[in-house]
Amino acid sequence: MNNPVSELYNNQRTLFGRGSLQKLLPLLAAEPQPTLLFCGHSFLRSAHYAEMKEALSTHILAYEIVSHEASPADIDGWVARWRGQVKRVVAIGGGSVIDAAKAFSAMMQHPLPVARYLEKVGDTAVEALTLPLIAVPTTAGTGSEVTQNAVVTDQQEIQVKASLRHPLFVPGVAILDPDLLRGTPDTVLASCAIDAFTHLFEAYLSKKGNFFTRQLAISGMQQFIRAWPALNRMDDTGDAAREAMMMASWLGGVSLSSAGLGVIHGIAGELGAIKPFHHGEVCGRLLFPFLQQLAQSEHPEQQQLMQELDSQLFGRSTMNPALALHDWLQQQAIVAFWQGGPHLSEEEKEWVLQRANSKNSLREYGYEEMKQMLVAGWPD
Repeated sequence: MNNPVSELYNNQRTLFGRGSLQKLLPLLAAEPQPTLLFCGHSFLRSAHYAEMKEALSTHILAYEIVSHEASPADIDGWVARWRGQVKRVVAIGGGSVIDAAKAFSAMMQHPLPVARYLEKVGDTAVEALTLPLIAVPTTAGTGSEVTQNAVVTDQQEIQVKASLRHPLFVPGVAILDPDLLRGTPDTVLASCAIDAFTHLFEAYLSKKGNFFTRQLAISGMQQFIRAWPALNRMDDTGDAAREAMMMASWLGGVSLSSAGLGVIHGIAGELGAIKPFHHGEVCGRLLFPFLQQLAQSEHPEQQQLMQELDSQLFGRSTMNPALALHDWLQQQAIVAFWQGGPHLSEEEKEWVLQRANSKNSLREYGYEEMKQMLVAGWPD
């Protein structure tokens, strides 16, 4: 096996545990400064916000609502509105909210429009400059609270889903409160969770992986396996499951930052440039046919890693661990999110396939293999 040197990125400070959202107000009060809140409508409608609204209002200038994956125009507009007025940012929400806040925090310290700094399309390197950011995820999936990249999406003008990326863009503080997942709709819980698993799984199988990164990924997948069947239960078992999934999501962010992702995200990233599908659902729809292809793989390193994973996750040794994992994931899911759903035209599939890649995968995936995955995820 190859054995590249790994780099670990994570928060300077991580607060984890049920009720840890209560630590936000003391953190803000300890260092008073002009603060902008990024959040979603769901948080503003929540009991958590109602409980802290009055006290929180004394620590923030205002809030910006993020209702979709932020576009370059969104980021540039926020920066123009707040440049010179904000010294700190708080993000409370899912991956789109936190990514938007990360991009905003960085661009507040950069002079050019955000598109100039984006991977894939930009022409200017980012600098090690950003505003302090406190990230509070209300979903367990993206791991954005611990990654060094901020995803920006433009589905109208340049049709790209790309990242701003720098180690300094990892939020300085992450508050991981599993109680924020309580009451989340089943489709959101499952779609976000399968995104976390895909991060962990692709990082585990990455050609950039080594013993260190794979142990991190295994630890996250073990927490995922514990949590997946009980995410929506409103009892002690459900609380423990949501706590485990919050940890799996965070470890997924650490793992992808250290080892990179593979062909699933190589397709999903391009699809996200043209369709407003939930990213986690996209990853899940691609994961299942990928596992079926993996079941037929004769690649020796893939075979060995899958046998080791089968033992680590389930304490067994099956004849075909990829198929066994595929079946377990579908049988134990709280909702069959991969069934039905939106349509993808032949023209859209071809657009995606012409741009997709299998970067970081242990082996190269060609056009036909990627097409099989895409067609299986969105059959005619």
